Amino acid sequence: MSNAADVLLTPYRMGDLELPNRLVMAPMTRNRAPGLVPNEMMVRYYVQRASAGLVVTEGTQISPRGQGYQDTPGIYSDEQQEGWRAVTRAVHEAGGRIFAQLWHVGRVSHSYYHGQLPVAPSAIAPPGKAYTPDGMFPYETPHALSEDEIAEIVEEFRHAAVVAHRAEFDGVEIHGANGYLIDQFLQSGTNQRTDRYGGSLENRLRFLLEVTEAVVGEWPKHRVGVRLAPGGTSNGIHDEDPAATFSAAAEALNAFALAYLHVVESPVGCSSPNDHEISATELVRAHYQGTLISTGGYTPETAAHAVAEGKTDLVGFGRLFIANPDLPQRIELEAALNEPHRETFYTPGPRGYLDYPTLETAEG
Repeated sequence: MSNAADVLLTPYRMGDLELPNRLVMAPMTRNRAPGLVPNEMMVRYYVQRASAGLVVTEGTQISPRGQGYQDTPGIYSDEQQEGWRAVTRAVHEAGGRIFAQLWHVGRVSHSYYHGQLPVAPSAIAPPGKAYTPDGMFPYETPHALSEDEIAEIVEEFRHAAVVAHRAEFDGVEIHGANGYLIDQFLQSGTNQRTDRYGGSLENRLRFLLEVTEAVVGEWPKHRVGVRLAPGGTSNGIHDEDPAATFSAAAEALNAFALAYLHVVESPVGCSSPNDHEISATELVRAHYQGTLISTGGYTPETAAHAVAEGKTDLVGFGRLFIANPDLPQRIELEAALNEPHRETFYTPGPRGYLDYPTLETAEG
């Protein structure tokens, strides 16, 4: 085996789950769920990639108003539950482990999808336009949530966790990254509230912690993960002092003894001109005591280095798992990697979804 394989293909114990390798299939929106329900094509897609140490699903909206993109699956109805159960059972039969990512896009949506204004901590529209099947529309100014409405969304996260349990997932990941609803509460640029959910850092953390508390009420703590993006600027997100905000978030999450904290790797700016940029992974590692997953731009070689140096415990791969369903085997054999086809990332149908060759099919 190569040096990368020596490191990345070693087992890792995460709570009570024994992962056969350090490779995580990162959550990736693929827009292949017409009717918002998982289907047979999605079953095949996840089974193809079941050799990952852990599979994290694409974002699954926790309610109709949590949707922001075309054909993304939900995790709140009986029909969706049954669709996901077909996925999880097939992945388990293939020897895999799979977590559902619980998602609410907040302001990054459009009334096209649910007939209502999107919601957010504050009535601040994101830059850009929303994609819909009928074309691009400017993002709308969202409805600022009342405290009662915030409580309702916390309950929607809890209910989604229940549905995921019934669908026989191995655990869930709370999506707190990429400029979506939880991130909108965390970051000062999108949270201009003056009540107990805004203003101070403690208040801006409140929604994340309430959602986490609700989810761990339905799952063992060691089967719940959280994803954060400390240096992220997706969907117009920004913060006055991201290093302070996300170090505090990491420290607050220590109290839950979660399965992991999942970090989107990028540089994190500091408010002081005397401070240097720090990587998101390095920042969180310094403040979080549990298992860390780092995702973002890794190659097998840089991933192995990060694990060997103790910078992270597990490494998430997105595009490489899209293009290489058998990524662990390719790393083991030092085989060439397929290139992902960007033009098919979000298009309907099996092309660019189910047809990437494995070593086995290439040899056949």
